[in-house]
Amino acid sequence: MNYDYLIAGGGSAGCVLAARLSEDPDVSVCLVEAGSASSESVFIRAPLGFAASPTLGLFNWNFSTVPQAGFNGRQGWQPRGKVLGGSSAINAMVYTRGNPRDYDQWAALGNPGWAWADVLPVFKAAENSECFGATELHGSGGPLNVAWLPSPSPLGEAFMQAAEQQGLPRIADYNGPRQHGVAPAQVTQKGGERCSAVRAYLGPAMKRPNLTVITDAAIDRVRFDGSRAVGLEIVTKQGRQSLDAHREVIVSAGSFGSPAILMRSGLGPAAQLREHGISVLHELPGVGHNLQDHATTVLIQRSPRTDLTLGFSLPGGAALLGAMGQWRRERTGWITTNVAEVQGFLSTDGHDEWPDIQLAFCTGIIDDHTRKSHLGHGYTLHVTLMRPRSRGTVRLAGTDPKAAPLIDPAFLSDADDLQRLLRGTRIGDAILRSDALAPYRGKMLYPFPRDDDRAAETYVRDHTDTEYHPVGTCAMGPDADAGAVVDAQLRVRGVQGLRVVDASVMPRLVTGNTNAPTIMIAEKAARMIRGGAAAAVAAALTSEAVAAVAG
Repeated sequence: MNYDYLIAGGGSAGCVLAARLSEDPDVSVCLVEAGSASSESVFIRAPLGFAASPTLGLFNWNFSTVPQAGFNGRQGWQPRGKVLGGSSAINAMVYTRGNPRDYDQWAALGNPGWAWADVLPVFKAAENSECFGATELHGSGGPLNVAWLPSPSPLGEAFMQAAEQQGLPRIADYNGPRQHGVAPAQVTQKGGERCSAVRAYLGPAMKRPNLTVITDAAIDRVRFDGSRAVGLEIVTKQGRQSLDAHREVIVSAGSFGSPAILMRSGLGPAAQLREHGISVLHELPGVGHNLQDHATTVLIQRSPRTDLTLGFSLPGGAALLGAMGQWRRERTGWITTNVAEVQGFLSTDGHDEWPDIQLAFCTGIIDDHTRKSHLGHGYTLHVTLMRPRSRGTVRLAGTDPKAAPLIDPAFLSDADDLQRLLRGTRIGDAILRSDALAPYRGKMLYPFPRDDDRAAETYVRDHTDTEYHPVGTCAMGPDADAGAVVDAQLRVRGVQGLRVVDASVMPRLVTGNTNAPTIMIAEKAARMIRGGAAAAVAAALTSEAVAAVAG
């Protein structure tokens, strides 16, 4: 089977690429996804359905880290979407673009075209903001719908008042001119349903005759003819298959999957490849390195209010049953919650223009990603470190494309990360103790030791894990950067016809959730690819014309 473009991975980036590239009826596009095609499942469409993923394992790779010294030897959990739409189908739908300084930093690292002034128009083109409409900073008419929650809990208002009592201002828009402050969450929903990358991009494109989608197919490796990528090897229920690419192969399997595919294809650290008997096509030491992830500490408060929080109780169960009926009828109520209903950004070092902590106020008890259940009700504050200095790795565990990689984020391995996260946690704890939350406050599930620095550090190590934002394992960078895997056009170094397009290309983490930036990266990549193809055609036609004149 021969196509112009092969896309390895049907997550957020892959869905965008498949939709955008197939807009040209003269090219053929094939999207390959290891997960299922179950994007219309009620557990995906209903926003609260994502809460079932940790306990039921639905649509989830359910990866774990290697033991983390920074977590006192615990393994962290690393969920990733295993379904069309990828993690956009199982995330908390929070729409954050990051801070302008994030992108200016990318450009300063040697990546022209990725400064804030360059990427803002791409964000706007992707966005349909029901919150703000078309403005200088927001877009209207794009595929990705961004809305306010239809039925937010009044508890979110109390949290914002509590934050104000601690000096953190209320703002209208954390994607606006000032990120520092607290605001209601902007969410990727439409009409009370999740707006995943499938609903926004892939679904409307599925009827195009030039787009093929293959699901339940493990992606083994990229095939090469010399140094040029010419196809993919995949494994389905029918066995091993080869797919051919006439123009490009694009790897979009995420920060764990993309480096694994490259390494199985002979691209990566030579010594590691040889350990697994993989012939080295081109040594790229940066593949699988530079792993960064947002570490988040949780503060969990019990609450007597069964009407304003999610929880396990007879009143809570009855309310949830009623909410299911309400959602079916009206697409409103508890089922539309993203749980993380309020977002905040603050600085622990006084640099308010570029916050280093994100707060996510959740209207339920979130213990170990909800994998630990507790009777009763409560609320949770996630305190997340935005720009960690710690760097980790993704390594192959073997050559089986279905095997989980060895994921080592090296959380809190840099001492500064621990101290900044601890300062942020102290601020979060103070907010939870503010007067505005007094009517809703019970005992802490795990008391935070406020007056013992050593015990507080232990608390952070024991109650911290991922905020689900791994990036950087196929980082873009200039020729002078030995760790760069792709250039600013997202082309893999040392070979031809191969790009990586997903969160793995981010050289540094952004100040916020990573789904919106990943979609922006794919939108920008699609423009690059289509523009490059058009330029190649024009050059070919010019050459033919010159030859004709000369002849």
